[in-house]
This record gives sequence, C-alpha cells and structure tokens, in this order.
Amino acid sequence: MLRQPLLIRNRTLSTNSLAIVGAKVSHIESLDYEINENDLFKQDWRSRSKVEVLQYVFLKWLLAFLVGLLTGLIATLINLAVENIAGYKLLAVVKYIEQKRYITGFIYMAGANFFLTLVAAVLCVCFAPTAAGPGIPEIKAYLNGVDTPNMFGATTLIVKIVGSIGAVSAGLDLGKEGPLVHIGSCIASLLGQGGPDNYRIRWRWLRYFNNDRDRRDLITCGSSSGVCAAFRSPVGGVLFSLEEVATWWRSALLWRTFFSTAVVVVVLRAFMEYCKSGNCGLFGKGGLIMFDVSGVSVRYHVVDIFPIVAIGVIGGILGSLYNYLLHKVLKVYNVINEKGKLHKLLLSLSVSIFTSICMYGLPFLAECRPCDPSLQDVSCPTTGRAGNFKQFNCPKGYYNDLATLLLTTNDDAVRNIFSLNTSKEFCIFSLIIFFALYCVLGLVTFGIAVPSGLFLPIILMGSAYGRLLGIAMGPYTNIDQGLYAVLGAASLMAGSMRMTVSLCVIFLELTNNLLLLPITMLVLLIAKTVGDCFNPSIYDIILELKGLPFLDAHPEPWMRNITVGELADVKPAVVTLSGIEKVARIVEVLKNTTHNGFPVVDVVVPPMGSPNGATELHGLVLRAHLILVLKKKWFLRERRRTEEWEVREKFTSIDLAERGVKIEEVTVTKDEMEMYVDLHPLTNTTPYTVVESISVAKAMVLFRQVGLRHMIILPKYQAAGVYPVVGILTRQDLRAHNILSAFPQLAKFKGSKKGQ
Repeated sequence: MLRQPLLIRNRTLSTNSLAIVGAKVSHIESLDYEINENDLFKQDWRSRSKVEVLQYVFLKWLLAFLVGLLTGLIATLINLAVENIAGYKLLAVVKYIEQKRYITGFIYMAGANFFLTLVAAVLCVCFAPTAAGPGIPEIKAYLNGVDTPNMFGATTLIVKIVGSIGAVSAGLDLGKEGPLVHIGSCIASLLGQGGPDNYRIRWRWLRYFNNDRDRRDLITCGSSSGVCAAFRSPVGGVLFSLEEVATWWRSALLWRTFFSTAVVVVVLRAFMEYCKSGNCGLFGKGGLIMFDVSGVSVRYHVVDIFPIVAIGVIGGILGSLYNYLLHKVLKVYNVINEKGKLHKLLLSLSVSIFTSICMYGLPFLAECRPCDPSLQDVSCPTTGRAGNFKQFNCPKGYYNDLATLLLTTNDDAVRNIFSLNTSKEFCIFSLIIFFALYCVLGLVTFGIAVPSGLFLPIILMGSAYGRLLGIAMGPYTNIDQGLYAVLGAASLMAGSMRMTVSLCVIFLELTNNLLLLPITMLVLLIAKTVGDCFNPSIYDIILELKGLPFLDAHPEPWMRNITVGELADVKPAVVTLSGIEKVARIVEVLKNTTHNGFPVVDVVVPPMGSPNGATELHGLVLRAHLILVLKKKWFLRERRRTEEWEVREKFTSIDLAERGVKIEEVTVTKDEMEMYVDLHPLTNTTPYTVVESISVAKAMVLFRQVGLRHMIILPKYQAAGVYPVVGILTRQDLRAHNILSAFPQLAKFKGSKKGQ
C-alpha cells in the first residue's frame, strides 16, 4: 500500500508562458542563473590571469558607481522638472483665484493636467507599454528568475523618465518612487550589457557580464539606488532590495548596493546645495530630509500604547482592504486595456479630468478658518504654490485647510499633513474628505497607462487617518498630531506592502527623528501581522494578476504530499539527445519543441561480462548552444569525440553567452543533415539533479534558492536497462496553480497555512 502513488492524476500538467509585463502581454521565459560548467567555461576560468580577475572585480565596482551616479542625476532631473512644471502651473492657478476668476483657473489647471497626462499616456501606449505602472513587480520577478522581455530597454528608460515627469506634474494620485526603482534597474541593465541592443558597445571587459547572474546583481544595485533616490534613504534602499525585491543575496552584493546608494546621496546633496541659491527655479527649497519632524521631543506614556496599537490594527485592516479593492479594479482595467490603445488613452485621460475636478472643486466645500495669531514665524495665509495655510478663496487673515492639502504637489501635501505643532490647522471634516478622496483616487489611478508608484498615495491615505486619530486622542496623549500622521502612513504601507525593516529605516531617514523608532517598529509589526491574516501583499497580488511565474519562498503545505516523480508522470516524455548526435535529430528537436534545455545521455561501454545497453546522464545542453552549433556549422562527417583545440578554435565563452537567435533563422542543407555534432564540450556536466522520490516542496526550495532554470529528475534505482532520466522540471511545473490543475485532490489541503 505504501508503495502506491499518493495521488491519481486528473490530466497532464499544464503551463502558460504568457504574462503581462508592464501593460503588454509577452511570452515569458526563465533566466539561466546557474553556472553552465561545460568544457569551454572551465577552460576560460582556468586561463584567466590575476590581472583579468582584478579587471572583473574593478569593473563590478565601477558599474556600481555608474549606476548610483546616473540614477542620482536622473532623479535630480525628474525632481527638478516636476517641481518647476507643477509649481508654475499652481502659481498660475493661484493668480486666477486671487482675481476671482475661478472658472478660468479650473480650465487652466484641468487643461494643463490633461496635456501632461496625454503626453505620458501616449508615450507608454505607443512606444513602451512596459513603462506603465511602477515596474517593481516585474523587477521582483526578474530577480526571482523570470525573464521579463523589453522591461529594461533604452526606450523603456526614456519613456519612464518623461512619463514620470508628466504624470506626477499632472497632479495624478501617484508617486515617482516606483518608477525611480525601475529607472535605476534599467540603467543597471543597460550598463551591464554595454548599451541598447542596436548600439551595444563590444568592449572586451564587458564579456565578463554576458551572463544572467552578474546582470541580476547589477539590477539589484539599480533597484536599491532607485529607492534611495526616491526617499533620499541610502540604508532604506539597501534594505528594500533585501527585504522586498531580491530573491538571492550575499554579503558582497550588500557592499556594492550600499556603495551605489551612497553615490546617489552624494549626487542629490550636491545638486541641492547648488539649487539653494535659486539656480534651479522652484526646486531646491528642501534638503536630504524630505519630511522633517525632528523639531519635537517624543515622550511616551502607558496610555499612548492604545492609540499606537489602534493605528497598527487600522493600518493592517485598511491595507488589506485596499489590496482587495485594487485587485478588483485592476481586473476591470485589464478588460478595458485589452480593447486597444484608444481605450487605454481614454481611461488615463478620464482619470486626469476626474482628479482635476476633485482637486480644484472640493476645497470650495471647506469653511475658511481664521489664522492662529499664536503661531510665530509662520506666514498665514500663504498665496504661493507651497505653505501650510493656503488662502485660496478666503478673505485676508483666513485660510482654507483643504486647499492646503489638495491644491499643491503630493510631496508638499505630505509635508503639510506631517507638520508639527499645528494641532488646530486641519478640521475633522477636511481630513475626512481628504482621506475619502485619496482612497478613491488611489484605487482608480493605479493601473492606467502611465508610470506610477504606490508609495506616495498610500502615505497620503495613511497620514490622513493617523492625523484623525491624533485629533481624537488630543487631550489624552503627548504625541504630536504630525507624528500620528507619520505613524498612520507607516501602518498603511505595512498593511498593504507587508514590509517592516526597510519601511522602518525609510521612515526614520525621511523624518529625521530617531525617537520614533520604538513606536514605528510596533506599528509596522502589528499592521503587517493583521494584514497577513487577510491577503498577500499588493506586489504579490499584482504578480499573480499579471501571470508572472514567481516562486514564493515558502512552498504550499500540500506540496509535501506529492513527489517530483509523480509530476514527471503527468508531463510529456522528456526529450533527450545523445552525446554525439545527428544534425537532423537536433534540427527536428529544436523545431518540434519549445524546451530550452535537453539532457544529454551517453551509452556506457560495459566491462567484460556485463550486460549491454546501460546508459548514463552526461549533463544538460541549452537550446541556445544547439542553435549556435547549427549557425556556426560545427559538424563532423563521422561519429567521434572532438579534441579540445577543435572546440576552442570555433567557440569562445562570449559566443556561448549570446541569446536571441531562433531556429527559423538557421539554414541547414540536406547533406549537413546527415553529419554529426559532438555535444560533450557544450554540455553542462554538473546540472542540479534530484531523485524522483523527493517531495515537490523540497524541490521547489532548492529550485528557488539556487536560481535554477532546469532541474533533472533521476530514477531512484539505477541499473542496466533503466533509463537515466525520469524527467525535467522547470519553473512552470512548480507553480501551485499548474500542479492543482493536474492533481485536483490536493485542493482540499489548500486552506492550510504555509510553513516557515
């Protein structure tokens, strides 16, 4: 009984290689993070001199420096453009309002926002669909081993930069933080491969980076630099990559990412010092600390524990609710976007008009409030683009608190709601309208065809209910309302994104108040715990919605009830090649299958007296290398093993790193079809293998942690007459959805919690 298979298959194991990358449906492949230890690789590794090893190390650090430098420069350019475009737009609107020309002011504001959104949307829809959205889920998938096509190209980078400037300047409820992470990753990828595909630099040193492993490390540096540039948070940027996007990590990578973020901070600081003298228009008023709340002493009492816990619980509940509703909205948007480019543009422009109406019209609902004469060194009311007490439509000596939050840039809105010692500035009615509006805008804006980030909308929503709780707790607490707003923003981010350590450090670097550390940690832990009880993080939901085959760190509990041998049984028979194979057989296999790796099996010459027919696994050969053999016409007229010099004469390690050639582009004559190819020198002789009796859970952990593309299944019993390969597993085979489609009986275990 125990030897019988645990499960009976329902149908064959299905796989789907299509996914949404950015806003475009693409064919998905996996990446080769595994070192391909064939004869050419071993020869290249042995022949490297000490100078070449030093070149490789030096180039790693040089590229890390360039990633930080360019990310810092582009982040400065984006901030400079956004502050000036949005600033001069708001100054013109305020001028019309002062003249009581309210309709003209609205037309000007809505028209400017419409045009800026149109520019961003047209670029994304027509030139680079992968530039839409934040890009963080796709980066997370790439670092997990999923090849996301056209995600890091030069066109995507340019559209992401210009589109981010347009979308943020248009006053849409989105941030530039997510796009900056994507921009940093694009820069890293382009530097590692020597530039765009059509204009690639064939520098000899760059041959060291013609592999997915080093490109992965560079993109990790790029994502850290992007977060650092967005929040001016170097340590937070490193921890963000470690906690949220990176699947594979090591200490050497930690040093390089920290070096990249340090370069970003130096660049940002240098430009801010330069811009303080007024050389950059409206940009340069702030410093490295974006939302400074260091000017207040934080004192806790026992009674403060209750509102802090309440903020954490509310953040977890609202964060999971936001994830649930956003999932539904994105499903609707996917249906709309599938109808074509025009529908994508109309959706983006409709959201822009709705946002302009709300931002301009809602402040008229708020009552004018008199300026507090006790406030020292504060101008009230203010009529410029920034400031805490916007006059808007109010008489002299009065201000409109809702206009202070809405008729400004998103960064200034955060500064205003985080402001300290302003307990009487915002009334409850205005904060409720602000919170409700940003909840609606946060749901309808994310998913349109423009570059967008989730960080800032969530910060604005969270800060609103945090400040409301601060008002409710007013006489019972010593914590400032501005600090309640900070804690509210942190709790909602933890409740939605499920990050803790990196968020804690980012908020400390954003607000410059180390005294917030204990209560921030408590709020983040509570919010994440509560949120985890309801649904996954927002990025995991987007990954699932886009169909990207991301492998989670923890396998499902029911995966221990099935073996990889049973998975192999429901797959088509494995396609193998001989060590010395006929050209016709190779062409047939490449044309009739889509596999990217093929086990190479050799017939063993038996000792005297042993039975014939024994075979052994020699290794794994990649599809790209087979196509390269056909392209270079490295054929033999007779069946024989080649010498080492014959291989080195025809191939280099740089050749083996090339990708992208298809079998349809290669021509083979009828005479060549009868020739042979010696696959031994190109075969990875040390592929990762597992025995057929191992559980799927264990195999998935190994597959993910090592960063594999193929995993060969070996028979438990090996003897003459037993074929040496049972099957081969890929990323798609280990996805829970695909396994459940073949083994529906496992669904009854699905409700169990994942193991740690």
